[in-house]
Amino acid sequence: MSLPERPARLVTETECPLERATGGIFVGGVSVANPLWLAPLADVSTFPVREMFRRLGAGLTHTEMISLSGLLHGNRTTVRMLPEVGEAPLVLQFFGCGAEDVRRGAAVALTRGALPQVLQLNMACPVRKVFRRGEGARLLETPDIAEAMVKALGEFGLPVWVKIRLCAEGYPLSTENFVEMLFEAGADHVSVHGRTQKQLYAGKADRDAVERIARAFPGKISGSGDVYRVEDVLEYLRRGCVGVLVARGGMRDPFLVPRSLAALKYPVEPALCLPSPADRVGLLMELGFRMEEREGERGALSLMKRFLSGMFKGTRGAAHLRTTISTLRTVDDVAAVLRAWQETVEGSDDYGGEGTEEHTDA
Repeated sequence: MSLPERPARLVTETECPLERATGGIFVGGVSVANPLWLAPLADVSTFPVREMFRRLGAGLTHTEMISLSGLLHGNRTTVRMLPEVGEAPLVLQFFGCGAEDVRRGAAVALTRGALPQVLQLNMACPVRKVFRRGEGARLLETPDIAEAMVKALGEFGLPVWVKIRLCAEGYPLSTENFVEMLFEAGADHVSVHGRTQKQLYAGKADRDAVERIARAFPGKISGSGDVYRVEDVLEYLRRGCVGVLVARGGMRDPFLVPRSLAALKYPVEPALCLPSPADRVGLLMELGFRMEEREGERGALSLMKRFLSGMFKGTRGAAHLRTTISTLRTVDDVAAVLRAWQETVEGSDDYGGEGTEEHTDA
């Protein structure tokens, strides 16, 4: 993978290094190539990032959380987050509160954006500004509203998915009963993050709880939480999940995706499991160029710096790269520094590059 020239080309489906397994798997009303999926990440799961993870082999991607209220008010930033032509399979995720907002907001999304394969409601976001408006994980406390929202989303004729957290003690329904209600309301699939709202992202995700739900609803549950290593992916699948969401672990190590697929015996380009200096530089710069085209230099630099540490983790000179690039103000300056690094380490018998597997922190 050589460093792309401006403008960076669009990676098409046929260029994806993962060869599609014959028939794939059918989950929640949609066919996917494999069970490893890019999670919805606020300010991260943009079109260029989704494009990059499809290139790395992810079998499905999610949009960022898209505000139903923002769609109804015509917010330009919100509208720019909608799906684009050529993304498949893609989950379009909404957050909000109330069946009528679902009906009106989803109608705007399907009119102004490309058609996704799945519509999803977020009932998992734990952050205060979402929670206090009765949205995200707060819906776990109002199952009647959650039920009405699922039914409303089902009126559009596309598969309906829901992402939730664990219901805390004292909630109206247990997690199992809440999930059962979602399916009875018309949901086709539920993704479960193994923490409660109060935990935010602290502590460890409760995989035993996720497994109980996956076993109770076989073939209908994907797992989320603390996916940092290949072993984490394999464990969720062993525990009965049909899909595994890669979130923060994908930022800390994007190459977790192809390594996990290789462990699952999917055909993957070997270079992606142990990428060369040129592979790493090319992938990050293509992401930067694509983001710059869409959101400008500031947005591109922010995203590149967020992925830099994981992209070069374990390689020789990675710490110096991080320190140097943190002060840069243009994408071209970042490209120059990365080219210089590549020239320095290329051809070396040992440039590192095996340290990306060590992402074990929560």
